[in-house]
Amino acid sequence: MSVIKPFRAYVYNPKKIGDMAKVVCPPYDVISPDQEVVLQKRSPYNFIHIMLAKADAKQTEDDKRYSKASATFRKWVEEQVLVQDDKPCIYYIKQEYKILGQKHSRMGFLAVMRIDDEKARVHPHEKTHAGAKEDRFRLWSALEAACSPIFVCFADRQKKVETIFNRKVLPTKPFVDVVDDGGVRNLVWRLNDPDLISDVVETFNDQNLFIADGHHRFEVSKRYREMMLEKHPDATGDEPWNYVMTYFTNIDSKDLQIFPIHRIVKSFTKDISFLENLFRIDPIKSKEDLVLMLAKAGRNEHAFGLYTKKGIQLLRLKNKAQINEHIKEGSADYRSLDSLILKAFVFDQLGIKSEDITYSNKDLDECFSYIDSGKADAAFILNPVKIEQLRAIALNGEKMPPKSTFFFPKALSGIGVYKL
Repeated sequence: MSVIKPFRAYVYNPKKIGDMAKVVCPPYDVISPDQEVVLQKRSPYNFIHIMLAKADAKQTEDDKRYSKASATFRKWVEEQVLVQDDKPCIYYIKQEYKILGQKHSRMGFLAVMRIDDEKARVHPHEKTHAGAKEDRFRLWSALEAACSPIFVCFADRQKKVETIFNRKVLPTKPFVDVVDDGGVRNLVWRLNDPDLISDVVETFNDQNLFIADGHHRFEVSKRYREMMLEKHPDATGDEPWNYVMTYFTNIDSKDLQIFPIHRIVKSFTKDISFLENLFRIDPIKSKEDLVLMLAKAGRNEHAFGLYTKKGIQLLRLKNKAQINEHIKEGSADYRSLDSLILKAFVFDQLGIKSEDITYSNKDLDECFSYIDSGKADAAFILNPVKIEQLRAIALNGEKMPPKSTFFFPKALSGIGVYKL
């Protein structure tokens, strides 16, 4: 059986919902409480009513959220707000966006990936939390559907997937064209030509695949499959629950962006003289200078930005040999992670725990605002994890700590639903 295959997604019916921009939303795990309220009010058909359903005021039990989501999903299908495509498709997605004024365009596609197949060498890179997995498992079980994809990187060595997109798909009209709240333009096309789909599928034979985002959803899909196998011991292996809805993009694309996740510490010592024994410390005049100098230092060194009421400083680790003294676990690739080095050399020395830290993947303005407003004492600014580090650590069978990577842009939820 193939590692991936097309599927018949449930998609929004444009005759029922009108403006597609009002009904799509980000993945559930990046939606802030304030944004959740905005999305709830934006449209009665916004996908958040399924993905993060709210229980009615009279329903106090937490699990009512899942039954409500299921009822909403069934109602939308019955009323043809959501309709299933007639033919199995892969769904090409192009995302256009800007970073620091520079234009980027990332191409990828939705398909379903076989969960348990020796041909599919699928490598996660990040640890997961039990609570988040339980939440998604209860939702998927109630819906009998996967409502958002995992995010996987593949290698398009022969440019097959890219060539098909540029020659056969891009010249046609997309069925989705929306600009999301982050300013990213999302365009989506169907590809249902069996021969072209076959060419895409063949690209995935005998290659390593790397989970970039959606580790919890991947674990949930495996648990769901195990549950269904117990109920259906005579299964053929081709049932829908043997597959997980997946967004694929090229690991070698220059437009595959990994953002850093910065650390904001509420209570931090005013005396940082101990850092001088470990780091070269240079004063920095501005945020703009910090961005440039941190990136430059990060090419060959382990470096961090530090912002306190005293100003901005650049910290560069003096002696790489000390890494093995402070970090005992994992391979050399794993021990090279800046987030682990910061934890071992600074946070562990001061007794700062994960629960004492606020994490931010936003621009430096947000990080600095915590300090300027007095909400926190220190902001540590990190460089992003390199794709080579992710690949090496995943191939080692290791997993990064949570809050290590933030892939951008995210694959929107509401583009398609995969019925299990």
